[in-house]
Amino acid sequence: MRKMLCCSLATRSAASGRGLAVAMGLLLVLATLLPVTSEAQVRDDQPGIYVVQRGDTLWDIARIFLDEPWRWPDLWQVNPEIENPHLIYPGDVVRLRWVDGEPGLVLERGEPSRTMRAVPGDVTRLQPRIRYEPMVSAIPSIDLEAVGPFLSSNRVVRPRQLENAPYVVQGDSGRLLTGAGDRMYVRGQDLGAVSDTFSVVRRATNLIDPDSGELLGLEAEEIGAARTTSLSGDIATMTVTSSREDIRIGDRILPMEPRALDPTFFPSAPENSVSGRILKVLGGVTQVGSLSVVVLNVGQREGLKVGNVLTIRQQGALVRDRERNEQIRLPSEDAGMLMVFRVFERVAYGIVLEARRPLAVLDEVVNP
Repeated sequence: MRKMLCCSLATRSAASGRGLAVAMGLLLVLATLLPVTSEAQVRDDQPGIYVVQRGDTLWDIARIFLDEPWRWPDLWQVNPEIENPHLIYPGDVVRLRWVDGEPGLVLERGEPSRTMRAVPGDVTRLQPRIRYEPMVSAIPSIDLEAVGPFLSSNRVVRPRQLENAPYVVQGDSGRLLTGAGDRMYVRGQDLGAVSDTFSVVRRATNLIDPDSGELLGLEAEEIGAARTTSLSGDIATMTVTSSREDIRIGDRILPMEPRALDPTFFPSAPENSVSGRILKVLGGVTQVGSLSVVVLNVGQREGLKVGNVLTIRQQGALVRDRERNEQIRLPSEDAGMLMVFRVFERVAYGIVLEARRPLAVLDEVVNP
């Protein structure tokens, strides 16, 4: 059973002196009379029971039961006989139960599938046989198809890392462009050993903090992979093992990057106070909507981790105050929610899980 997280209510008072003391006293009395519960998190229209289907995600199921889906772990309970409660499979049953007035979501394993095979004809011969069936996979936390391309094609590096990386001199027989199956020549340091595999990347975007002007990193697009076949000083002969597009002279060579994504991570609030902005929306589009992948100007140094959930606040519009003849920006408003799925030192990638208003680059992201 996961440890229940407590919710707190922060109250500000403008009173001073004796008025402040009286206000604090009233708050203490109210706190004893009105215990904080998580009942408000449960949707009024929740069904009470749900059977997990193929194609579901944990976020989909959480939205069925909770007003705030990211609070799923707060109410999570499991039967003690379930060895690994973090893995949920199609056919499993999620129930809402109340204990001492408090809600809890309980997981029950579904029945294993049974297959019947009919044999035509009047005579049926029974004999032992091996039946091969694909193993049922646990449902993911989010839609992995939406984030998969960005796990395999993008990374964020420091400027010097890309400038000092080995680079493509030319292709075999003087070719300017190379592709899968071709040979090419690469020059630089740290080329590894024969049979080592590298990523071929191309500089894509400078990621600039919109508030401070700080260069947060360079977004490098992975366009292929290559394996070293021979080394001669600082020049390596490589064979292109895969390519998404033609590799050009000057493209950089970087070590292969591990990109494991745990599909069953649980949503959580950041441990630190986070305040950032959407820098960019990926996928060649300009508008941000549900399942859009975005780049944020906050990362590991702000304490972000994979699975952290952030509220998206739509940036207020610039309007003219006609009374004072000046331009002002209206307050930001809550407009959606995203989950972080990949974190670098100064930036992070997130997937938009809810978009209640039209969203755009430079919208704010804050703790939920």
